[in-house]
Amino acid sequence: MRIPKKTLRRLALAAATLGGLGTATALGTGTATAATGVLGHVYVDDNTTGTNTVAVFARLGNGALVARPDSPVAVGGAGSGAGTGSQGSLQETPDGRYLLAVDAGSNQISVLRIRANGDLTPVAGGPVSSGGFKPVSIAIDPVQGVLHGSDLVYVANAGAGGSNYTGFALQPDGALRPLTGSTVALPDAASPGDVLFNGSGTNLVGTRAGTEQIDSFAVARNGLLTAAAGSPFAAQGPGPIGSEFRPTNPGQLFVSNAHGGTNNGTVSAFDVRHNGTLESIGASPFPDQQTAPCWVEITHDGQYLFAVNTAVPSISSYAVARDGTLTLLGSTPLTRSGETGPVDARLTPDGRTLYVVDSGGLTVSAFAVHAGNLDELPSSPTALPTGTSPVGIVVN
Repeated sequence: MRIPKKTLRRLALAAATLGGLGTATALGTGTATAATGVLGHVYVDDNTTGTNTVAVFARLGNGALVARPDSPVAVGGAGSGAGTGSQGSLQETPDGRYLLAVDAGSNQISVLRIRANGDLTPVAGGPVSSGGFKPVSIAIDPVQGVLHGSDLVYVANAGAGGSNYTGFALQPDGALRPLTGSTVALPDAASPGDVLFNGSGTNLVGTRAGTEQIDSFAVARNGLLTAAAGSPFAAQGPGPIGSEFRPTNPGQLFVSNAHGGTNNGTVSAFDVRHNGTLESIGASPFPDQQTAPCWVEITHDGQYLFAVNTAVPSISSYAVARDGTLTLLGSTPLTRSGETGPVDARLTPDGRTLYVVDSGGLTVSAFAVHAGNLDELPSSPTALPTGTSPVGIVVN
């Protein structure tokens, strides 16, 4: 894959700033040193009460993380100070210029500019209203500039009296403007867990953990949503939360079902038609044989799916067939650092490392990825700021 010149310049500048980072020792057996070089950055929505913050780490060539000198960065809004039970609460724009974070405690969305060295700067105007109560998940259209040069963004709000999906236009200068007529109201009991676009930006789905359903829409050129006939659809399992479209096939959707009980978690697989209609794939849902699979991440080549089991804790690995059928390969316990509540997970752009946020131990764990196998890195885990309640992660 060809790397854009702008990305190469960003990485070069980031490497040049590493000298100011110093050395950080992880909680495990490894030590991260400046000699390994910076490949990118990792960001975590701390979801702190009062003023919400985002933790910022340099990502080294050996997978280790080093906190940036100004980390954590205040984003303006307030976090909830408690888990949101959602995926996608922190998202990066496709061009890598901006980071969007939910402020679940103040019903706002923060936009931060990503500097070449990985530092974050809140954009002018401060956080904006999320269009509802308790924002928990953000979706950014992967097709840039679809709204007359602005990016299309949708937010899932999960609070009673203001539960909905609401659209925004993210302008080139980072300003986030509400999209007139975009709000889709949800029942108070819906408890949306994730909202996301497919790879072509033509469909948007949202999971309802509370009512065990999946909303599915076709996306018009003006950014407004049209519900598919039959939406919301049955999730095939209790507690649908994490979801992801297959990177190599925008017509295949995978959703974790977290509330099935001890060793009874599942992952559902769907074909998504152009109009948003969902059709079950094979023998879906597919058994996880673990408890509370809540978050989903798929390798960039579309060959393997990882489900984070929050209650165990462990990460289940599946092989993904061409038709979307899943085959469980096994599960990797998270035992090295005594994780107590793994949540969001994200792969590096090269797909070689998987980072997992642990909301109980306040750490980020790192795993080397070998096809469907995971091996925790010697430098793992890395501590998050104290007093936080992390809910999302971005890796660039």
